[in-house]
Amino acid sequence: MTRIYRIIALWLLVSPLAGNAIEWYSSTATQCWKHEKSLKWATTASTTGVIEISQQRAQVIDGLGGTFNELGWDALCQLDEQQRQQVLYQLFSPQESNYTYCRMPIGASDFAMNFYSLNDVADDFEMINFSVARDRHILMRYIKSAQAIQPALKMWASPWSPPAWMKTNNHYASCYDNDAQNHNGLPREKELELPTTGFKMQQGYLQAYALYFAKFVQAYDDNGIHIDAICIQNEPCSTQKYASCTWRPEDMAYFVGKFLGPTFERLHIDTGIFFGTINRDNPSFTRVALDDPQARKYFKGAGFQWDGKGAIPYISKEYPHLKMMHTEAECGNGSNDWPAAEHTWWQMSHYLRNGANVFTYWNMVLDQNGTSPWGWKQNSLITVDTGAKTVTYNPEFYLMKHLCHSVVPGAYRLATPADNEDVLAFVNPDGRITIVMVNRRDQAQRISLLITGRFLNLELPAHSFHTIII
Repeated sequence: MTRIYRIIALWLLVSPLAGNAIEWYSSTATQCWKHEKSLKWATTASTTGVIEISQQRAQVIDGLGGTFNELGWDALCQLDEQQRQQVLYQLFSPQESNYTYCRMPIGASDFAMNFYSLNDVADDFEMINFSVARDRHILMRYIKSAQAIQPALKMWASPWSPPAWMKTNNHYASCYDNDAQNHNGLPREKELELPTTGFKMQQGYLQAYALYFAKFVQAYDDNGIHIDAICIQNEPCSTQKYASCTWRPEDMAYFVGKFLGPTFERLHIDTGIFFGTINRDNPSFTRVALDDPQARKYFKGAGFQWDGKGAIPYISKEYPHLKMMHTEAECGNGSNDWPAAEHTWWQMSHYLRNGANVFTYWNMVLDQNGTSPWGWKQNSLITVDTGAKTVTYNPEFYLMKHLCHSVVPGAYRLATPADNEDVLAFVNPDGRITIVMVNRRDQAQRISLLITGRFLNLELPAHSFHTIII
């Protein structure tokens, strides 16, 4: 196709004369994913609250999804095969939630069944005893079940802790568990101190850990699961009673620049290395690593969660050549209610409007207790009642569906008014425009969307989510 015909085709796609069809899906607490059929183009706005959706493109979207954890697969295994497949279909089918880019832990997360790594043999510097045997029975089965529905699914991964023998306190946890049950068994005297690094910064351990990452990527590739990217450490700025490890940014940069990057280079591993997952709002913490003269050539991006939301607005602007990830949605305390979903919307809006190429929810599935082995009850998209064998789709499931259903990898975010947190817009590779909106007010809201010279006049019910596809 010549250049002039490509221009004409694009003009026809977005022109007010093209008569684009409109789909509208809406959700409230009492009726979710309702297909509205009454929306028509108008030549004038019905309200002064006009929101213009521009054609100005911002960042590309690499993918959207959630996190695979052991306790999620355990809950799914309490269902019969037909029920389990239906849950997975709702998450991964392009006709439903259409998750395309998901996270997994390397070894134990706080929602693993217990502490473990992929090599628990002390001082095995050559990784002779490295093994993914446990993962083959749990995490790989979970991921492969998703791949069967979404073959293009991409994965990224991060450790919550290195193998315990690589840490200065020789333990998976970083702080004493003062719960009466003392879940983790770490003596108070062996707590890690911030802002120190809990990894043994010695040549043998650093090289062994680089090999550990490489073997992880290779082993998953051998099992049909390619790891697109890794973040070096989950929440390096916190001590936790579950699997965790503190790192100073200069030490993470040293590890990447001197050991991990060269190891991936030598073994021709194309998995991207990201600085993260950063849970500190001070952007200077991230700058230290990204500016390191040896490490910076290996970093493909940075990942942020929790308090990291305060850093991404600065880092995304200062390092436009790097990818930005939202790495974990804030998980609440097991309420699984509409206010929790509205809080997750705010995170979506904040991270995507500040340059994130990826948005990652935390637990996709948990049982009716929703509690980690360390006693923290958290939210999930889907709740499986393992006694009654029933499945509940929580409000956050529908919020994620409103975003993910029709925003595919390669889409671009479109600029929306900077002072409006409740509207996101995207243009997909095929030219379809997707607009995601919420009304977080206690009363209905009338708005007019201005798109390529035409108006869509809507009334959004109180506390509602909306997706419009053009």
